[in-house]
Amino acid sequence: MTKNLRIFLTLGLLPFFWAACAPKTDPAKQINQAVAATVAAIPTYTPYPQPTPFPSPTPMTLAGLFCEYQFCIGHPPDVAFFDVSAQQNPASPSSYGQGLMAAFNANLFIEIIWQHAPGTADPKFLFDLIMEDEVDTRVGNMDVKLIRDMNVLYTPITSTASGVLPFGGAGAWTCGERVFAWKAYTPQDGQAVTLFDEAIRRFRC
Repeated sequence: MTKNLRIFLTLGLLPFFWAACAPKTDPAKQINQAVAATVAAIPTYTPYPQPTPFPSPTPMTLAGLFCEYQFCIGHPPDVAFFDVSAQQNPASPSSYGQGLMAAFNANLFIEIIWQHAPGTADPKFLFDLIMEDEVDTRVGNMDVKLIRDMNVLYTPITSTASGVLPFGGAGAWTCGERVFAWKAYTPQDGQAVTLFDEAIRRFRC
């Protein structure tokens, strides 16, 4: 790991350590604060002039596979998930019953949350939780489908969380006795749905 990367990660994670000393807040506020701090740590840059016409969206691949807490989910190979809950409060890391993970680099932000909710067939309550008020905006209609006995919701979104990642998507699904929600911010329109489809295709619990 280079010195610059260590400094970048240290500065990006400082807000999580500070948050561990703060008074308890409700889960929605904790998630929104964690996401805001993580996205704020993504470096900004001045883009080089682009040729005209602009290139079409660059496809992303999900060669990486995260497996922990008795589930697996695909992700791009150049990012790795870390436990946001543990960064906020080392005494209360993510677990089988609930958790918050994030992965990011300069061109991508991914967040996944889950909660033990026996008997819940509709994952919309967790979808609503992962969407950040006044930051994330749904675009178009909610896509609802059944994938391998999982009720899956998905919608494209736009976001003001980061000037370099204005597009994205969010989804939620049920698997067994748990509900999962996923969100991504991307630099180009149309990339998030590919990421989500591949993540769900490789998802197991």
